Amino acid sequence: MNGAQLRTATGILFTDQYQLTMAQLYFRMGIHERLAQFDHFFRQPPNYGLHAAGYCIAAGLEWLLDWMETAYFGPAEIEVLRGQRNRVGKPIFGEDFLAYLRDNGNFSGITMWAVPEGRVVHAQAPMTIVRGPLLMAQILETALLNHLNYQTLVATKASRIREASGASTVLEFGLRRGQGLGANAGTRAALIGGADFTSNVGLAYTIGQTAKGTHAHAMVQSFLALGMSELDAFRAYAEVYPDDCLLLVDTIDTLQSGVPNAIRVFEELRAKGHKPVGVRLDSGDLAYLAIQTALMLDQAGFPDTVIVLSNDLDELVIWQIQSQIAQEARRYNADADAIIRRLVYGVGTRLVTSHGEGALGGVYKLVAVHDGQTWQPAIKIAESAVKLTNPGLKRVWRLYDDRGKATADLIALEDEDPTSEEYIRLRHPTDHTRQRLLKRTELTGIEPLLEPAMVNGQRVAEPLPLEQMRARRHADVERLDLGVRRIMNPHIYHVSLSQRLWELKQELLARLQQV
Repeated sequence: MNGAQLRTATGILFTDQYQLTMAQLYFRMGIHERLAQFDHFFRQPPNYGLHAAGYCIAAGLEWLLDWMETAYFGPAEIEVLRGQRNRVGKPIFGEDFLAYLRDNGNFSGITMWAVPEGRVVHAQAPMTIVRGPLLMAQILETALLNHLNYQTLVATKASRIREASGASTVLEFGLRRGQGLGANAGTRAALIGGADFTSNVGLAYTIGQTAKGTHAHAMVQSFLALGMSELDAFRAYAEVYPDDCLLLVDTIDTLQSGVPNAIRVFEELRAKGHKPVGVRLDSGDLAYLAIQTALMLDQAGFPDTVIVLSNDLDELVIWQIQSQIAQEARRYNADADAIIRRLVYGVGTRLVTSHGEGALGGVYKLVAVHDGQTWQPAIKIAESAVKLTNPGLKRVWRLYDDRGKATADLIALEDEDPTSEEYIRLRHPTDHTRQRLLKRTELTGIEPLLEPAMVNGQRVAEPLPLEQMRARRHADVERLDLGVRRIMNPHIYHVSLSQRLWELKQELLARLQQV
């Protein structure tokens, strides 16, 4: 793929064909410039099979806004569409439609509200709202879902790994296992969600970090193949990187060769005034090997060195490793807490691919269209209750209980303000028998979640620093109940409708069921 082809593939035509055929239909019907509103939300948090998420972390917005600012129908894109033919050989797109796209095919008319990156988000509650001309708001769907769904998915996985890792450092190693250039988005999302550093050199630079890494088995293997030893390899590495020496010790035999050779090199470094960093374990029973390695390093006088664990780690595996160390360390008179504190987790494949749940079920649904006089709410009916959409112009509010914990997210109509109400009635989105009434004075806070991100095609604010997004994630997660944060069988967080929105939904359902 040459440069021009790459620009075509990643520009405004980074979309699905049906977006364009619908756009032409709207144009033919004369409704293409009617204002419309779409909600982006996910129906369920990731379910990884043996375990599941109780929340998600919003990510991907800045890259979506970057794309929207540069994507438009230029001459190259118009020619691509002009060349498309239907099954009988006629042009799919008319010249008048193509002329309209050439003159108006950009996102200058789009206004967007979004939950800022790094914040906790929940199923069914809109995390992005798009308002603008129906034609271009429709065309935006595919790129929006692509940018936001994947990064939110990976940021969520990273947050769970962060939770399981406690205060330990988490390194993101997923570039080689990611889906093409999408791995850059995965790295960015992982850093937002809780990973401390990444091995991805280019992405680390763009986000203001220095990439981290050690060495591969190939380094030791190359020395062995040339008639030298593992010790020779370690010494060579230490000579080049005396102040950043972290050695991979499982190429031959971790406890019989790797760790003893590493200790020997560490002693030589110490004699020269350098402080070794530690070792990495990449195979075998990582919990058992971590205990034994810690004992050997302690005995040699290196209690401050780290032990990096890698090899298909995720939140469940990390949890199991820590549980095993806590139980098994006593057998060797070792301090389990001290061992766990010195661990560093290198997480790659299972993070960047969100192992167990490879996609977030985020959707982009039409909720209202302006008929020239007023907004008309729209709803999608489905056999499955979870696929019923919530109609109309809406906003999302987060309610905090008397402990300062998030107790519910309230989806309300745009003109509602729950902060001014004495009592707030929360209705279950699909079960009319489930509701609860909260007294305003019993709550410690109510905050709107959606913030302006783009107004008439113009970005509202400059991109946030990574540390600010991370701090936002940490604060939001801390305000969740522990049950929602559980790795296994998390408690279901309440996302509710306001009374007025619930009534509007029932009215539309009743009307459509009579058709």
